[in-house]
Amino acid sequence: MHRVASTGNAANASRPRKERRITLVFSDSYDSKHCSGINCVKVSGASVHKNSAQGGDYLFTGSRDGTLKRWEVGSDAAVCCATFESHVDWVNDVVQTGSDMIVSCSSDTTLKAWKAFSSGECVRTFRQHSDYVTSLAAAKDSNTLASGGLGCEVFIWDLEAALVPVSRAAKDGMVEGGSEGSHSSGSPGGFVLSDRATAVNSISSGTVSISQGYSPVPAKGHKESVYALAINDAGTVLVSGGTEKVIRVWDPRSGSKQMKLKGHTDNVRTLLMDSSGRLCISGSSDSTIRLWDLGQQRCIHSYAVHTDSVWALASSPSFSHVYSGGRDLSVYLTDLSSRESTLLCMEQHPVLQLALQDDEWLWVATPDSSLHRWPARSSLKTMQKGSSFVAGSLPYARARASLDGSAPVPLHAEPAFVIPGTPGILRHAVLNDRRHALTKVSQCLHS
Repeated sequence: MHRVASTGNAANASRPRKERRITLVFSDSYDSKHCSGINCVKVSGASVHKNSAQGGDYLFTGSRDGTLKRWEVGSDAAVCCATFESHVDWVNDVVQTGSDMIVSCSSDTTLKAWKAFSSGECVRTFRQHSDYVTSLAAAKDSNTLASGGLGCEVFIWDLEAALVPVSRAAKDGMVEGGSEGSHSSGSPGGFVLSDRATAVNSISSGTVSISQGYSPVPAKGHKESVYALAINDAGTVLVSGGTEKVIRVWDPRSGSKQMKLKGHTDNVRTLLMDSSGRLCISGSSDSTIRLWDLGQQRCIHSYAVHTDSVWALASSPSFSHVYSGGRDLSVYLTDLSSRESTLLCMEQHPVLQLALQDDEWLWVATPDSSLHRWPARSSLKTMQKGSSFVAGSLPYARARASLDGSAPVPLHAEPAFVIPGTPGILRHAVLNDRRHALTKVSQCLHS
């Protein structure tokens, strides 16, 4: 069990502080499984940390249980190497920056930077956002990071500057340092009071607080919630989308607006960008996928394969094919040039995020606590043999079902590998003695 302090958002520091809130998180210190839905999954891009002895990679997952985990993944096994615990709400996204740092964002309104290959050390916490932080984007060849959320905000961070140690001064600020609430999966349980809680106690007594430190560049222009971000490798082009149904293009070096792309008729839920920053792919709640040429400032192709909202995208390294998933439980593979699509698999839950591993495997994150790995390379070969259809103006599955009452058959019926999770707590009630709680986990009751 560990204890993490939560003090609200420093962006609202002008508002009178009415109370001090402490959040208690009860968990198994040695638990190596997620116990709630997995919102995000990323394959480590750092070859220096590649597990050459077993030919495996490292995988990072973020969950609705408030934790991140690092997995060592082999051909037929996955081992949880570390658990990162400090967030006090859902972890919504995670990105790797450089070879040894990851950054996560959460519904607790914070971003947290972690040493990726440590036992769970939180390096810094950033409290710039005023509402849930939903999406992150990191440039591969620079220190640029972008964050967006439900507060109609997009912030652009220079991580090298943001991670410079801050000094303690006489007023509250946006950045806090130290291993806040970090908890290794291999260490014994106990109470850990975060640096933030210590600072708040000091602030209330008028003795010490945390300096404002680094401030990110705001990309001003969004009037509604931001759901998706993408950035090119050099960190020179940033795109964002959300409930405004448009895609905004920014220069992340200055935060200035470049253009606005219109075409979707519902929320923009997911975005991808090629390495050069010329092409962008978007997925929307209008059930379509669109390919945009930023140089021409227009949509050059539209792909209608899903029957409901598109929530997740992943592209092949050459940006020639795109994997897509969403609310209709399906994962499709689409050739961006020929517009041929094939149904790769069907999940039991909506698809929240996709991650491609070495162009051979596709990891699928869903509201279930288990993570599934599906074949990707063999799917491309099967697609080339002709088991595909052309994505027309109507979603293929819907059109085919209306014609002959059938539905497309997925290429794969079962995942190649599963990282199992454990059931989460569905309901709870505190008993009359105020010391015991009754919880409902799946269909079982525990006290």
